[in-house]
Amino acid sequence: MFTRRHFIGGTAAAWATASLPTWAEANSPTLFDPTPQEVKIKKQFEPGQLLVLPRSFYIYYVTEPRRAWRYGVGVGRAGLEFTGTAVIQRKREWPTWRPTPDMIERDPKAYAKFIDNRYIQPGGADNPLGARALYLYQNGVDTYFRIHGTNRPETIGSAVSNGCIRLTNEHVADLYDRVPIGTIVTVL
Repeated sequence: MFTRRHFIGGTAAAWATASLPTWAEANSPTLFDPTPQEVKIKKQFEPGQLLVLPRSFYIYYVTEPRRAWRYGVGVGRAGLEFTGTAVIQRKREWPTWRPTPDMIERDPKAYAKFIDNRYIQPGGADNPLGARALYLYQNGVDTYFRIHGTNRPETIGSAVSNGCIRLTNEHVADLYDRVPIGTIVTVL
């Protein structure tokens, strides 16, 4: 016999399951899209700041309250990532590059041409810093972390760098033109 209890229980169950996402929706990953695009952002971030969210592989340039340009990035692998706040104090087009002593020590085979010399790789298509570099400083001291382009665009959306934040050369050139020296960068 169909009772009021069955009706209420069935209605409640139907309502509860209708409000839940399907299994496919709940278990489908959010697609990573490195394409620069204007997005909404939390109110707490001031226009003119850069915000990096390494776990989601995005950097945001806040343009106005609650609005930002978002770019896909590659970030530092576990144990090498930068976190905190810094200021962009230098900018360079087609920068030169030399790995840090720690990088050489961690992987001497990869950086063999830099061992026991002062060789600095000139800017260009083969340079790991790519087309542009934004140099991060804390209290006037170079952190040796950079926001830069890359000669390996396939690494965007992954944690493989020695700590720097990398964008494709096209995207870093766009960001480079937007942000002035003195821009505050926060990496969460």
